[in-house]
Amino acid sequence: AEVESDILRRVRTLLRELDGHHPACQCDRGMLRWTLHKKIDQNPSNSSVLVRILVKELERAERSDFRHYIIPLLHTLMYTLIKAPGISDELCSRVYDFCKKLLTLPKPFCTIGLDYATRLKMERTAPGMLYQRMVISEQSLKSDLYPYQEKIFIFADPELLSEAICNALVTDTEAARVSQSPRACMSYVIVHAMQAALGEGCDISGLKRSLQDMPKSDLEHWFQQVVSAVECAGAEASADCGQHAARLEKISCAILSSCQAGDAPLGGLQGTPLPNPNISFHLWTEDDQLWKELVLFIRPLSQSCEPSCLSQDLDNFEIQDIISDCECCEQTRFSVLSTDSGIERDLPAAAEEPFAPFGTETEQSRLQRKGGIKKKPSPLESVAFLQAGCNSPGAKSPVRPQRRPGMSPEPAARPQRLHTARIVLLGDDRILGRLAQAYHSLRKRETRRVFLTPRLNLQFYYIPVMTEQTNTLAIVDQAATGPEELCEVAAYLGRADPWYESNINTLCHMIPKLAAMPSSPSKHLVTDLFITDVIAYYVRMGIQPVCFQVYAVKIFFNDPAQEPAEDVFLTELRTQVQDSISPRELSMTKKKTTLDGPGIDLTVTYRKVVMSDRAKELAMSLRSTGLVMKAVPADEAEDLVYLNVNITEIIKINNLSGRSFSAVANRLKTRSIQVRSTEQRPFMVCLDKDSRRAYRNVISMEVSPCLEPSYCLQKTRTMKFSVHETEDVGFVKYMPKSLLLPINTFAGVIQ
Repeated sequence: AEVESDILRRVRTLLRELDGHHPACQCDRGMLRWTLHKKIDQNPSNSSVLVRILVKELERAERSDFRHYIIPLLHTLMYTLIKAPGISDELCSRVYDFCKKLLTLPKPFCTIGLDYATRLKMERTAPGMLYQRMVISEQSLKSDLYPYQEKIFIFADPELLSEAICNALVTDTEAARVSQSPRACMSYVIVHAMQAALGEGCDISGLKRSLQDMPKSDLEHWFQQVVSAVECAGAEASADCGQHAARLEKISCAILSSCQAGDAPLGGLQGTPLPNPNISFHLWTEDDQLWKELVLFIRPLSQSCEPSCLSQDLDNFEIQDIISDCECCEQTRFSVLSTDSGIERDLPAAAEEPFAPFGTETEQSRLQRKGGIKKKPSPLESVAFLQAGCNSPGAKSPVRPQRRPGMSPEPAARPQRLHTARIVLLGDDRILGRLAQAYHSLRKRETRRVFLTPRLNLQFYYIPVMTEQTNTLAIVDQAATGPEELCEVAAYLGRADPWYESNINTLCHMIPKLAAMPSSPSKHLVTDLFITDVIAYYVRMGIQPVCFQVYAVKIFFNDPAQEPAEDVFLTELRTQVQDSISPRELSMTKKKTTLDGPGIDLTVTYRKVVMSDRAKELAMSLRSTGLVMKAVPADEAEDLVYLNVNITEIIKINNLSGRSFSAVANRLKTRSIQVRSTEQRPFMVCLDKDSRRAYRNVISMEVSPCLEPSYCLQKTRTMKFSVHETEDVGFVKYMPKSLLLPINTFAGVIQ
């Protein structure tokens, strides 16, 4: 009763924090969930107590219509259930029934309820399956029955974060990676599966001793046996839990007998650690670094003929050159647009030959189709598939298959998405601006030469980190925007998802404080467990994306010889009047300022947002000192598909005391806008609050939602055959038109 009372008190404290009642000790903010799970890890036998309390709180929240409690409680419950050594079927059944009730609620409740109901159904059929699959994929353990792999990539901009933070994160990720060996992880999977299926009737202590003493080859054998038993039980629609338990008990007896374990008394349920996932930390120093790391994840250096060959080729920015220098790897295949119809009678006259009697070898060889007439494609139409090397799955034979009469060629098997890359961004809105750039570049590269898209599942996560820096970049950017405005995306996600606010936004100032702590055993105890554990919890349970519109901007300069620049931004575009350089321009500017006031004359053309969603184009001329375009709304109820534009207009006022000027804020909402300097005076444009992405000597710009590159390619191809069509026709109608950047949270946007 005392244990149950303590756990209930912790859960109620967690819920009060969701209501905005923060704990008295501010240092506990964001740590309540972590301390609750750590307490259960120290005494795994209390897992059932916590699950029972969480189920009661979920049912109470449903009755009282406290919907903002449901998703946090459900995530906490599922994370406990995955790690628990054994949960009764009665408890799992109650959780399963509650998840089914969520299907009647709007998104995201029904989406999360369906996902967790599916997982619980598998777990009830084959106990231990959720833990097993998580460890296999996160640790990249070899398994033919579940060949999925996951990896977490943490990206940080060294110019935005202090050296102390970067060093602390490098140390933590390396320590987490070294501490988890494949041997230990395979032992964890075996022990957890035995406990989940057999309960307290399993000799866990003896099993652990046997696994520790046996050779690695034997351990791998029993690991594959356990994985096979659990996966086969989960795959059967009418699987019998008794047969599954009997099969695992037989494997357990074989393991114990192979090492001659003693007849020690059974010790009850014991906890099995959930290893930290495979995490790598990267300082983002190159523009295409994200793409390079993803390619190396799909095709590791161990699969390459020469590691130096792949490393050198990655620096050449061209996919088709990656394998060309490896002698034992096949040549990269370029697919081309063929004008050959595939019908024999359509062959040119020179290719036709008289037929021989049917059935002879001459006739058979003659009817084999030769290479079709091919047209060299334009760069826009070219598609090259990067072969993953001679040892990788999906590598094709260099011999071209022959087409025989009456036989259709075997369709090439589409590559499966066996890899999941979870990209975690640390920093403020400026690193998200770099991510938008990199993601747009990756999508354009994939449109031209497909490689990652059919093989990789890409997930993005964001952890805000604010730090007081002394470098010039941080001082300039913070002076221009203010520290609070540098984390607008995190603030929006926190308002939309209270569980994100409670667990992730609290890291904004906590990570710098932990990194600044003096080196001590207590410091390593906190940082090694807390930061790594919170990141692991976020990427494991944060499965609901919030999609942000990426905007494209085309910038024109006052020098006609200078080519227009094209870029993208995610959060903000800011303009300001540029200082005059030459004395002549300076004197003219002073005269103009005296007569018309500060600023420059602008012509603004935009599409007004109306309720009917029809396009209504408006234009206005004004004098302004600058404007700010915000892509992230201040209210989570607003859509993320509009730009909120604030223009500072200068109004001239004539009165008895003379001429004066006042600044008035013009606010408008639009999807696309054009701004032009009518007096040809240049201004400066800054993207995503990053002074490194500033453009000078600008006289006009065009801003619109960034289009998905694959949509643009298909649209171009369609226009070749229907020149007069203005609307999307055919397959283009069903393709995503805008480029959206999905950032995962725990609940998405709760309406």
